[in-house]
Amino acid sequence: MIYCRKILDLHLEGMSQRTISASTGHSRNTVASVIQTTKARGIQSLNDTMTDAWLNDFLFPEKQAVEKGYYPVDWERVHKELQKKNVTLKLLHYEYATEARLGKKIPYAYRTFTEKYGNYAKKYKTTMPIRRKPGEIMEVDWAGSTLTLQDRATWEKIPVYVFIATLPYSQYSYVEGFIDMKSPSWLTAHIHALEYFEGVPETMVPDNLKTGVTKPLRGEPILQEAYRELADYYHTVIVPSRVRKPKDKASVEGTVGYISRQIIAALRHYPFFHLEDLNHHISEKLEEINTTAFQKRPGSRREVFEEEEKPYLRPLPRTRYKLTEWKTAKVQPNYHIQVDRMYS
Repeated sequence: MIYCRKILDLHLEGMSQRTISASTGHSRNTVASVIQTTKARGIQSLNDTMTDAWLNDFLFPEKQAVEKGYYPVDWERVHKELQKKNVTLKLLHYEYATEARLGKKIPYAYRTFTEKYGNYAKKYKTTMPIRRKPGEIMEVDWAGSTLTLQDRATWEKIPVYVFIATLPYSQYSYVEGFIDMKSPSWLTAHIHALEYFEGVPETMVPDNLKTGVTKPLRGEPILQEAYRELADYYHTVIVPSRVRKPKDKASVEGTVGYISRQIIAALRHYPFFHLEDLNHHISEKLEEINTTAFQKRPGSRREVFEEEEKPYLRPLPRTRYKLTEWKTAKVQPNYHIQVDRMYS
């Protein structure tokens, strides 16, 4: 066994690799390998749980498997495969075991396989099991806070409502301000979000807003006809979240708070006179958010989206959806209906 703990303790104390090699009895190549692999795994400090056995298993899992007589597992490949639709740990274990037996090696049992993947996921601060697949869902909502425009003539403050769309897998988001929350604004926001993502997810999850849902029934909510038509045009499905169930769209709920702090609060004192100018500043702030590196995982929202999620989105139609407006009209005694104060 490699004395990883002692190597890293001496390295953190500022010892040279030559000195560490002489002190531990390991070759300089081994010392360098331990230090480089530790940096690649993102370990910056040591705690009491990081024993030699733990570090050896974490830094060199393939080597540990071979030493114990088991066929090694490429956990990075397992993790990426698990992100694909309809792929389960049981299927991946079956494929791994088949490959091991063909090579006349001993495979891990399914229980051990799942435990080791669970440890891998925790070490890399990933989520297990994965609840969201790339390109599966787009969560949408209006932010609770608003921005304002100023009327140049009266200096009256006009509220601007902020629309937010988020892809839960990559946390890649789209934000835009609108003068109202009526159906045309709601539908336009969806169209702009899909064009920003350059693709269509399998499902869109809105709140039970009146602009999207006519009746929020428990079993099968009734959608506004224009909203349903938009979904049909883009070949996606709308599944409204349950009433008073914010966890049904937890990603956008979390993003709403983050956007409120990073964009809405940051722009609250700026004097805006035109909606286009306001949305331009929102786009600049959004660019910062989507390109800023994650704190607890490698990459940024945009990098994860481009590399892992965008390929799973369905292509956009060649032409943009044209807005329609549906109204319920009462037939008058003269057998006519009134639309925009005109009889037909």
